[in-house]
Amino acid sequence: MANGSRQAAWEFFGAELKRRREEAGLSQSALGVRVFVSGGYIGQFEQAIRKPQLDVAQRIDEVLQTGGFFERMCRKLISETRYAEYFAHVAELEQLATEICDFAPAVVPGLLQTKDYARAVFLATHPFATDEYVEERVMARMDRAPILKDAARPMYWAILHEGVLCTPVGSPDVMAQQLDHVTAMMRARTAMVQVLPFSAGAYPNMGKMLKLMEFDDAPPTAYTEGVLSGNLLDDPAMVKQMQAAYDLLRAAALSPEASLALIESAVEDYRPCASTT
Repeated sequence: MANGSRQAAWEFFGAELKRRREEAGLSQSALGVRVFVSGGYIGQFEQAIRKPQLDVAQRIDEVLQTGGFFERMCRKLISETRYAEYFAHVAELEQLATEICDFAPAVVPGLLQTKDYARAVFLATHPFATDEYVEERVMARMDRAPILKDAARPMYWAILHEGVLCTPVGSPDVMAQQLDHVTAMMRARTAMVQVLPFSAGAYPNMGKMLKLMEFDDAPPTAYTEGVLSGNLLDDPAMVKQMQAAYDLLRAAALSPEASLALIESAVEDYRPCASTT
């Protein structure tokens, strides 16, 4: 399903939600209380600004007694996205965020990846995948990156563990180009990047990626990811804990200037290897 068609489908979802909510005699706030989200969220669902997670759609069906209509529609729209089910909503929220903060303990964050680096990451997980499948996944990842080039781009902050710089993904040339891309984003002030050095030792939520997002007219969210699973959090107390963890990571990381120097040094380490391959 094309992006325009999918957006039109979400708009239909929102219009149906509003119609059925009003038929039930419920305000946005009243429905929100019953499905454990804010009334503002219900309003954003109805305007197709935000997309409900599957469990929220299921609770809406229960409250409005719609026989699974919203769950079925939500499942269909999720299944037709180019992203994994657990990440599809996160990709939508990235487009709306005013601030995005990533912590990457193992790989360069998706928003900063080059095509060749992303391809190497996907091939490592799917060594028997067809070229068509891999390229589809690579392009889906690349399609997220333009938000950092848009005039209304979010403030983007990324913390990379030093292990990300030392783990060769793809060829030495792929790594050199990837790290060059990161430094170019830093120098253009498109991204603020810090490196958490090995010398920092133990750190919060060791080994787990973290994404924080803030919005103009909605509460902040936190996203963590496991193997073939993701967890999008919008409970204020839990998001606050994740924000505190990110603050500790930021405090333990090298300064942006020292981080830039370390990344540039890593580029030079890969280049001699690239020239001999």
